[in-house]
Order: sequence, then C-alpha cells, then structure tokens
Amino acid sequence: MAHFAELDENDVVLRVIVVDNSELIHPETGKETEILGKAFCVRYFQGVDWVQTSYNGNLRKNYASIGYTYNRELDAFVPPKPLESWVLDEETARWIPPIAKPAPPENSSYEWYWNEETTNWSKRYPPTE
Repeated sequence: MAHFAELDENDVVLRVIVVDNSELIHPETGKETEILGKAFCVRYFQGVDWVQTSYNGNLRKNYASIGYTYNRELDAFVPPKPLESWVLDEETARWIPPIAKPAPPENSSYEWYWNEETTNWSKRYPPTE
C-alpha cells in the first residue's frame, strides 16, 4: 500500500491516506509512479497538493503525520518543533537540542533533561521517599 499526505497552502500535513499500489502503476511501463498516486488522490479526495510518504521512512525521511510540515528543500516531512531552542537536523529532518546530551557518570543517581529556560541540560534526581 502507498501512503499520501495532503498538504495545506503552508505545506502542513492535513491528513494521510492509503492508496492501493495498483493505482500507481503506469500502464505502459508497469512501474509505480507518484504522479499517478497524486492524480488518484485529487480525483477521489480533492485537495490541492498530495505528496507520497513512506510508512518505514524510506521516502522523505519521516512518515508524514497530521501537523508535520513538508520541507521542499529537504524533500522531507518534519515533525512540529518541540521547543523553541531546538534546531533541525537536516540529515534526519528531526528536531534536536542545540547542545548534545552529556553522558552521565557511571553509577549516577540522576538523569539529564532539557531545560528550555537555560537552554541547556540539567540534572534530575529521582524523588526521595
């Protein structure tokens, strides 16, 4: 099955639908083509712009979901930005903190969490009884 994402005028995903692979097969070449899938989507579901997505992330880096944005320069679906300070990793089309998470020392009693107020990693200790 093929999956297609409907985009709004700002390239934000409105919905994702499933299209039978047979709708993508070109009658002369016998190969699947995205353009036939797009035409099918417009014909049966309306919408202006449809882009194929891949459930396993092999196409356009991430599987499209409602609220994701299609980045045309990267040809990738990007999830919503979780925090203002985070930056886009163009290799994965995912948001990452601007500073790499430090490794905790061995046998530590804390974990790291991202502190948006300080835009840095902070220690979180487990609650004590």
